[in-house]
Amino acid sequence: MAHKLFVGGLPFSVTSERLREVFAAAGVVESATVVTDTGTGRSRGFGFVEMATAEEAQEAVTRFNGRDLDGRQVKVELAKSPEQSGGGGRREGPSRGRPRTSRW
Repeated sequence: MAHKLFVGGLPFSVTSERLREVFAAAGVVESATVVTDTGTGRSRGFGFVEMATAEEAQEAVTRFNGRDLDGRQVKVELAKSPEQSGGGGRREGPSRGRPRTSRW
């Protein structure tokens, strides 16, 4: 099972291939993806790397978190599941704003 890392603060010039090259220094990289804007194709400044083992994932965090990558300091941490990060979707509870009322 791969161990996913969040990589934030990426320079917009970094590609998925470059991310893979860099993280290979910490172990076997199963996948590396820079997240891009669907409309423009431009990097959103973050990505995900999947390492083969938990030990390699921890090594990558230790080695790269807070370090410079192509001119920017990056943040590397174990990726949170959507449940942990509060990821998207409609939340339960009262709606925001004024209640709708009919003018008629």
